[in-house]
Amino acid sequence: MLKRLLSRTILLLVICVVVLVGLIQFLAVRSINSTIDEPALALQPLTTVTEAVPNTGKQPSPHPVIFVGNNWQGTVTVIDRNTHQVRGVLNGIPDKVERLQQIKQGFVQRMLFYGIKQLVGEGHNQYVDDMYSSLDGRRLIVSRPSFADVVALDIASGNIIWRFPVAGFRADHMALSPDGLHVAVSASTGNVVHIIDVESGVEFGQFPTGDSPHENVYSKDGSKIFHASIGRVFTPLDFGRDGWLKGQRMFQVVDAQSMEILEQFDLREKLDSAGLTDVTSAIRPMAHSSDEQLFYFQLSFLHGFVEFDLQQGQITRKFDLPKHTGASRANYVNDSAHHGIAISGDDSKLCVAGTMDDYVAIVDTQTMAYEILTELGKKPYWAVTDESGQYCYISWSATDQMSIIRYSDATEIQRIDVGDHPQRVREGVVFLP
Repeated sequence: MLKRLLSRTILLLVICVVVLVGLIQFLAVRSINSTIDEPALALQPLTTVTEAVPNTGKQPSPHPVIFVGNNWQGTVTVIDRNTHQVRGVLNGIPDKVERLQQIKQGFVQRMLFYGIKQLVGEGHNQYVDDMYSSLDGRRLIVSRPSFADVVALDIASGNIIWRFPVAGFRADHMALSPDGLHVAVSASTGNVVHIIDVESGVEFGQFPTGDSPHENVYSKDGSKIFHASIGRVFTPLDFGRDGWLKGQRMFQVVDAQSMEILEQFDLREKLDSAGLTDVTSAIRPMAHSSDEQLFYFQLSFLHGFVEFDLQQGQITRKFDLPKHTGASRANYVNDSAHHGIAISGDDSKLCVAGTMDDYVAIVDTQTMAYEILTELGKKPYWAVTDESGQYCYISWSATDQMSIIRYSDATEIQRIDVGDHPQRVREGVVFLP
């Protein structure tokens, strides 16, 4: 009797799994077909921003711009850094139909493409995550999560120069080496970081990570890469301080030439040593002082951040910021209470994107005093400091804008309309022959 009951139970479970997989496949194919049938992107052509040098015989020089990656739309808004005017919009997915047809042919690829859309993408395909221009301004390197690749776009023509498929099924955050030769890209389901040659698209090297590699930051001299893996933030089991099935979360210091891991630790032990036993350990975006000694880590579910002394190997302070949201932890965007942190050029102020709280905080690094800027936009999703060190760029992912905020007096000086769901903001240059 027991044997018969067990057999029926196993059979029922198998049937349920088959039905579930079949349903996912049906929904995935339908989603891909509807995406293929979407009308082509209506883009604003990139107007000439290259600085001409008349009657000197010299070549025109690249022009400084701001790139804003519109994740759900698959575009990159190009903003003149001097005038703050939109100069045009680049298509980050000119090969969209080809990629979708390729994904449609693979059983596993269909499931994972659909899974990324429903889990990490909040019901949207993720087309443009991060981007950097080459130092000569002729190409734009773009990581594309849903297509699991990195591409180099010719800025003038919009054509793809090279394409690099990452390990696993999703590409994520990038970093450009100070000499402009390499980009580091996190393969978030492959648990590696690829170092790719900007010119050729060939892999220079790679290093292993924990689960879901995320943020990459090059040291000022380019000799090291600071890296954090965040664990499986898309899982719904968020009970307790770190949740179940979240995976391995690591902070790493990596030699940028040899790919040797120079230092590696789990922040959990550092938090416990500092008495922060109730704080989760997944490092989200990070910023550091100009001497690369003090790091400021945003952590999953934390409305604020911690200060970490890299030389001492310990957490020195915890900064708490106001919690304005009434949402439950399960509804935080990929476990992020706050996602985006940057530091001013003189190390005196931090700019914090209060993602779930719909604000920007400008925080004094010495006194911990802060000013909160509200009613500017919804769901800020990135923060980065401009080249001068005086301004912070913030993306508003829910209201499709970006803000330029002055550190000195915590004032918004400009707000600019961009595309659908802006995330990463990067400074760069454009050269248009």
